[in-house]
Amino acid sequence: MGMDDERAEYLVGQYADLLLRIGLTWLGDLDDAKDICQTVLIKLLEDPRTFPDRGQERAWVIRLAVNACKNWRKSAWFRRRAPLEEGLHLAVETPEPGGLLEQVMALPPPYRQAIFLRYYEGYEVREIAALLGRSPPLVSTHLKRGKEKLRQMLGGTDDERGI
Repeated sequence: MGMDDERAEYLVGQYADLLLRIGLTWLGDLDDAKDICQTVLIKLLEDPRTFPDRGQERAWVIRLAVNACKNWRKSAWFRRRAPLEEGLHLAVETPEPGGLLEQVMALPPPYRQAIFLRYYEGYEVREIAALLGRSPPLVSTHLKRGKEKLRQMLGGTDDERGI
């Protein structure tokens, strides 16, 4: 097995799931998420860059994924494709109906992205701000509003919602 094969196996093993989750969080479509995953993995294979620790490498991978998702959303292909309803007859992996992940995926993108990075990936507010190119107060606002929406969607009590 060559050096490139070892690096490819490492990257796929270490980051494929993360890249798929980021793609799904940003784009809301499993096929698009798979394309983002493949695009970012290829970029990582072509980039000989090394990092002093895994945390910095992981942050770089997330930044690449976020940028790839932003570019994907700006593309003419993304804007002109058929609405999702036209493809509902296709079998697609989806979160458990009524589950928390399904509710998170239903949030508006800024809330969904902040909640995903905070609670699924474990990043702090300032780290999320750096990864998304937003200010920490804005990220805090997105987290707060996203949690409020989730409470409403999941039927939290008036006391839990602070009413």
